[in-house]
Amino acid sequence: MKEKSNTVVKGFQVLDRECIWMKAGVINFKICESAYDCNHCAFDKGMRRAMGIRSTEPTEKTAPNWVNHLQKKYRGAERPCRHTLTGRVEAPKICALNYECYHCAYDQMLDDMDEHQLALQPQTFMAGGFKVARDYYYHQGHSWVRIEYGGRGRIGLDDFAVSVFGPSRHIDLPPLGARVEQDRIGWTFRREDHEAAVLSPISGRVLAVNSGAQEHPEILHAGPYHAGWLFIVEPERPKKDLKNLYFDDQSRRWIEKESEQLLSMLGTQYERLAALGGRAIRDVAGRHPELKWEELAQRFLRTEML
Repeated sequence: MKEKSNTVVKGFQVLDRECIWMKAGVINFKICESAYDCNHCAFDKGMRRAMGIRSTEPTEKTAPNWVNHLQKKYRGAERPCRHTLTGRVEAPKICALNYECYHCAYDQMLDDMDEHQLALQPQTFMAGGFKVARDYYYHQGHSWVRIEYGGRGRIGLDDFAVSVFGPSRHIDLPPLGARVEQDRIGWTFRREDHEAAVLSPISGRVLAVNSGAQEHPEILHAGPYHAGWLFIVEPERPKKDLKNLYFDDQSRRWIEKESEQLLSMLGTQYERLAALGGRAIRDVAGRHPELKWEELAQRFLRTEML
């Protein structure tokens, strides 16, 4: 399959990820680094403050310059919704409110969906002493993907891997626009002088990365299924890729087998830890130096030591 250009992401109508402020002519150059999620973009908030634009209940007088730009550029039935322009939604949609998004029910619905996705704590259940999030798909290398509205995939590392390898000191994530491929290395993490690679659960282009997790890797360990997500992709072949992943009861049975394998590797402590249902298994790499880092990475992440 011929690979697409790095400057074009499927579903986006804007080449080179132009920031909406650049499209509006307010600034000369700015690349969007938030997958057009303006509600959570620090740059967008800073621009709104600098221009004296209120963040709630805007009026015609306080509308940002990009609104005036789009109102002049597009008229009548040719007026595309701003979310179609930025690629937030793929389906063509016409704006019927002259870009007065502040009283648009559709715009509010999308914002509410974003807030809901970020605020919602996933439901979890225990399997072999480890947390498993419902409605998440799991790769055999202990990465996960959650399919969200618009078909985007949010990706992270599961509780089992977090517990086995302990707190990371550095996470090296793929850059925006990069392509990741299922069963190939998607990102790496480090702890002291050890490094390990993680396989990507699906194939696609990177739309956003969690800079908070990069700057504070402890977030990943505090909430691997929530605030500790790592990056978002637009999948290339979701149906095909998801068939190769564990889901629901399959995830539970698989994690239980992985837990049994880990307990057996701990040798003399197997019976005591097994009696606790694996709940005492945390920071295996740090507490059990007899288990080599490369052995753990090869066995559970399915990757060789870098």
